Amino acid sequence: MDNKYLIKILKLTIQLMELHEVNPFKIRNYQSAVINIEREGRELAGLDLQQLQEFSGIGKSIAEVILEIQKKGTHVLLEALLQETPEGILEVLEIKGLGPRKIRTLWKDLGITSTHELLEACRSGQVARLKGFGEKTQESIIQALEFIASNKDKWLYADIDTEVDALLGKLQETFGEDKVACVGDYARKLEIIDQLSFIIATDQPKKSIMQLNDINGMKQDIAKSSPYRWGGKLETFGLDTVFLLVPVKDFVKQKLIKTASRPHLLSLVNENQMLAEVFINGDYTTEEEAYQQAGLPFIPEELREGQLEPGLATNNIIPDLLEFKDLKGPLHNHSTYSDGRHSLKEMAAYCQSQGYEYLGIADHSRSAFYANGLDEDRIVQQHREIDQLNKEMAPFRIFKGIESDILIDGNLDYSDDILARFEYIVASVHSSLGMDRKKATARLLKAIQNPYTTILGHPTGRLLLRREGYPIDHKVIIDACASYGVVIEINANPWRLDLDWRWVHYAMEKGVMLSINPDAHEKEAFMDMKYGVLVGRKGGLTKKMTLNALDLDTLAGYLEERKKKP
Repeated sequence: MDNKYLIKILKLTIQLMELHEVNPFKIRNYQSAVINIEREGRELAGLDLQQLQEFSGIGKSIAEVILEIQKKGTHVLLEALLQETPEGILEVLEIKGLGPRKIRTLWKDLGITSTHELLEACRSGQVARLKGFGEKTQESIIQALEFIASNKDKWLYADIDTEVDALLGKLQETFGEDKVACVGDYARKLEIIDQLSFIIATDQPKKSIMQLNDINGMKQDIAKSSPYRWGGKLETFGLDTVFLLVPVKDFVKQKLIKTASRPHLLSLVNENQMLAEVFINGDYTTEEEAYQQAGLPFIPEELREGQLEPGLATNNIIPDLLEFKDLKGPLHNHSTYSDGRHSLKEMAAYCQSQGYEYLGIADHSRSAFYANGLDEDRIVQQHREIDQLNKEMAPFRIFKGIESDILIDGNLDYSDDILARFEYIVASVHSSLGMDRKKATARLLKAIQNPYTTILGHPTGRLLLRREGYPIDHKVIIDACASYGVVIEINANPWRLDLDWRWVHYAMEKGVMLSINPDAHEKEAFMDMKYGVLVGRKGGLTKKMTLNALDLDTLAGYLEERKKKP
């Protein structure tokens, strides 16, 4: 059992203790333990009672709880608290910005024990009348609940890709590699998936449906099925799944039609003909031939959204899209100096072992106290360690960066003389996310205008399926980055994928480079960059416009020149 699960259990315990108004001293003990476990970054698995107590903030009682969690997956106090808590309250606890104390008020004063009851109470105005709430809080709760409801039964692409690819492999073994294709949103690599769609080439549909039912992990829903359609769910995720059975001769045609978005199919290839008409009426055996008959170059699946590709294709300028192998190193990462799980040396060694030329370390800045942000003394300490590691690991190089918080007034964390010590700055917003569009945009504009800002990190701060991003004016922000030579990050963490792919091409048109970064807090998270590449490709991103596709020497030169600009 790793620290991640352990911390999750301890945090749930803290929430329930606050909900049930347990002794504040006891709550603080648990909070202190969690903070220090996250700060230390060392795995607790395998440590005995005495060794656990050597950690700051972990006394004997907490150490015993940790051992119990490692053995049973839970602990006595948590089970007792869960017994006293209505099941629906656990869902309410997941609402961002609504803490346990307010939830207790809702529960005890209004009898609310579920998200459904909470929404009804908000809509009837009861919540606004409670002491400590008001109209603004009530409206925020409604927005949060509506956001949750709108994303029900949806999954991040990154959460399901391994299982879907494994399923595709089983299907290809059963029906033949050239007789099965994944189509729809998943094929186009959309960031959020609410249905999986496949097509199977077969002239024996009855037999094929029987074969599908023999594949483990899928459950058919007869009401959603027909002789040429298997409807049901992928059991692991409860995700709606559809298999369309098509004649062998129509396989390529159906693959094209079922993969492309509606706007892509409705785009005009000449004054009188839409792309869909070419696909339906054409005579071809490959997708490449189909686009050729439409007078277009081949368009990769990721681009078939009907946004930027029709104009590019009619001008015969579909670009060579960025590939994962083009990336030379990640530039936004965290170590145990702030809230990372692995040490600077461990992160660098792992990065080097994966064939990268460099690592950019960008731990949290001072004002991010919740993430153990670096004060001036620890900046000096980290830079000394980087200098030593660069000697030992040459020609591999660690670049000295920082993820500087953009403060509420748009200034960067730290004074100019401290900012000047870094080789680059990732400027990001982490707090006060409730601003309106005008204020949020002005805040970012001021940070972009700061001469020390190199990269604008995760521009909207969104967490997919969890939290909407703050409402910035993307065009204004991108235009400002173009004017001030600021790179925009595509944060590759699967929960973020921010900058959104729908704005990538506009950034490129304005001459703004993009940087694909994993925001890695542990070694394994470097691989998240593949999801950032997918986002970039959907927006038409090329190697030329990707900052961290530059080789070591070129990037070093770029960063040196960037610091010289006023």
